Amino acid sequence: MESAIDQHLKCPRTLSRRVDDDYQPPFPMWVGRADATLTQVTMAYLGIQFKEEKRAQALQAMRHIVSSFALPDGPGNHDMSYHLDNQGYGNFIVVGYWRDAGRYCRWMRSPDVAGWWDSDARLADGLGYFREVFSPRAEQFETLYAFKEDLPGVGAVMDRISDDIEEHGYWGSMRDRFPASQVDRMRPSGQLEVLSGEPAKGGRVLLKGHDNIALIRSGQDWVDADPEERALYFNEMLPPLQDGMDFLRDQGKEIGCYSNRFVRNVDLEGNLLDIAYDIGHWRSLDLLERWAESHPTHLRIFTTFFKVVTGLKKLRLYHEVSVSDGATQWLEYINCHPQTGMLRDAKTS
Repeated sequence: MESAIDQHLKCPRTLSRRVDDDYQPPFPMWVGRADATLTQVTMAYLGIQFKEEKRAQALQAMRHIVSSFALPDGPGNHDMSYHLDNQGYGNFIVVGYWRDAGRYCRWMRSPDVAGWWDSDARLADGLGYFREVFSPRAEQFETLYAFKEDLPGVGAVMDRISDDIEEHGYWGSMRDRFPASQVDRMRPSGQLEVLSGEPAKGGRVLLKGHDNIALIRSGQDWVDADPEERALYFNEMLPPLQDGMDFLRDQGKEIGCYSNRFVRNVDLEGNLLDIAYDIGHWRSLDLLERWAESHPTHLRIFTTFFKVVTGLKKLRLYHEVSVSDGATQWLEYINCHPQTGMLRDAKTS
C-alpha cells in the first residue's frame, strides 16, 4: 500500500488529509505515475460543431485535426469522441495529451497548425470550432484507475502504474490525491470572462479563464466486457450516470458547473465505440466535491459504483481531475452557438 502522491511530489503537509493515517480502503485502486521529468502536461480538447447535414464536412475536419498530430511535437496520446448537445448540435471532440507543455506550444504555433486554426476559412465553412486547452503542473492533477494496463487519457503519457493506493473510497479522496493538496486549498480566483468577440453573434470569441478551474474526465470502457458485465453497465450503472450527466449539462450553472459533456468515443469514420466519458468543467474543485458528496444525482452514481466495483473484470472505469492556472488556459470558440462549453457562463465586460 502506498500514497497516491509520488515520493518526488511529497512535501511537508500544512493541510491534513480527510482520513486517519491508519485508514484501509475497501478495495484496490491505482494511479498513474510519472518520473520527475514530467513537470507539466497539456490537455487540449479540440472540437468541431455541426448540424447533421454538415456531418460529412465535420468528419473531414476531425480527420484533419488528427492528421496534424503527426507533425513534429504532436501529442503522445489522443482520442476522438462525439457528443449531441442540448441545442441539437453534434460535436466531434479530438483530445490530445502532451507530456511537455513546451512541445504543445511548438506544435500549436507551427505554420500548418496555426495557419489552419487562424484561417478565415474557419469563419466561412459553416462549421463551429472550439479549443479548450489546459496545462496543469504535475502537482495540479490526479488520476484513479480500476485497472492497471493500457491507461487512457493523461495516463498514457505517464510512465507506469502505482501499487495499491491508500487515498480512495471516501469523500475527499479526490482532493487528497492531488500533490498540491498538501499545502494548497486550490481555491478559484477571478471569474470567467469574454476577452474578445460577442458570443451571441458568433465569429471568434476568446474567453479569459481563472486560476483553479477544475476539469474532470470520468470514463467507462466496455470494449472487452462479457455479456454479464455489459448488462451490469447498461442496466445498473448507466441510468443513474446518464441522469447525473443530464442534470449537470442542463442545470449545472446554478451549482458551479461551467460545462458538462457526456461523450462517446468514435473512430475516424465517426462510428461509435464501446467507450464513453464525461468532460466536466467547474469553477472550483470545492464545488465539484460539494456536488459529489451531497447531490442525489451523484450519490446514486457513487453507491452503484461501490456495489459493483469488486466484481468487475473487463469493464474499465477511471477518472482524471486537474486544476490549472488561468495563464495556462486557452478558451476559443469559432462560430459556436452561445450555449457551447464555457461560453454559456462567461461574463461580458
